[in-house]
Amino acid sequence: MEHTLLAPGGRALTYLRLSVTDLCNLRCRYCMPPEGVTKLSHSDILTYEEALRLLRVASSLGMDKLRFTGGEPLVRRGLTSFVKRVNDEGLFSQMRLTTNGVLLAPLAADLKAGGVQGLNISIDALEPDVYAEMVGMGGESGRKLFRQAWGGFMAALEYGFTTKLNCVPIRGRNDSQILPLARLALEYPVTVRFIEHMPIGPDGIWKESAFISASELKETIEKEFGPLTWLEPEYPSAPARLFKPRGAPGAIGFISALSRHFCADCNRLRLTADGRLKPCLLTEREFDLRGPLRHGTDDEELRNLFLEAAGRKPISHQSAETVQTDCRRQMSRIGG
Repeated sequence: MEHTLLAPGGRALTYLRLSVTDLCNLRCRYCMPPEGVTKLSHSDILTYEEALRLLRVASSLGMDKLRFTGGEPLVRRGLTSFVKRVNDEGLFSQMRLTTNGVLLAPLAADLKAGGVQGLNISIDALEPDVYAEMVGMGGESGRKLFRQAWGGFMAALEYGFTTKLNCVPIRGRNDSQILPLARLALEYPVTVRFIEHMPIGPDGIWKESAFISASELKETIEKEFGPLTWLEPEYPSAPARLFKPRGAPGAIGFISALSRHFCADCNRLRLTADGRLKPCLLTEREFDLRGPLRHGTDDEELRNLFLEAAGRKPISHQSAETVQTDCRRQMSRIGG
């Protein structure tokens, strides 16, 4: 397929992240404030029919990898049926989904049958009480959510998904969980990825003192498990640098969004649940697709909006370890 979405620097944009909802059943500390956020109205959210039309447009421009995100995508009613519809149209060579795992176990079989090949599961702690604090749900309710998330992880393995576990380490909150999570790569055929905490959303969510760089994380893990062997990336655009612990069935990855930019290889666009196309996660720039879509625009004009967004994708972002980005949308409303 010809790739016609080109960003500055000649990057072919082939990967679309579709947020299907702004809602989430958790209140993760790095994603939204403890009080949550005001949910979008039903009319603000793209219908499945509208989303499918935009996916057809994206596919016609050479985008061939799709990830379903949220919020928490599994809270949206009818998602597994929508996934199957997308798969039946043969629009994408890869379909993956990011989830916190809490609702995954009973839906795993349908997602697999619907064509989802890989899952990214966010689990920021293996100690139930630490997990409960991280997801903003204290006490037994938080511990119950951990058990459900772990059950989702087990279901992902059972149904043969390519599985990645994502953790955002924050100093003073869940840094005690770095080694227990890394150890999962020694026990299971999964990639455990540690993601640098990004300054996204209103001021106050991100603190420099709580930031842990990828290099510090790698050093901590190597002190416990010995040298990690670098792995050739499956795709040049993959954001994580992957390493293999000796004798492990899995791998450990580090996503250094702040300390080691990977913008030059980024091949992504993000489509938010309310129909905004974002060229870059760390900027406010967005292109409204929902408005034109609902006012009867044709597919050619929608393609032009995709092309314009691609042309405005920055070559690099300005964020560093001590700098707040200019993105004020909550992560839950972007589709991380």
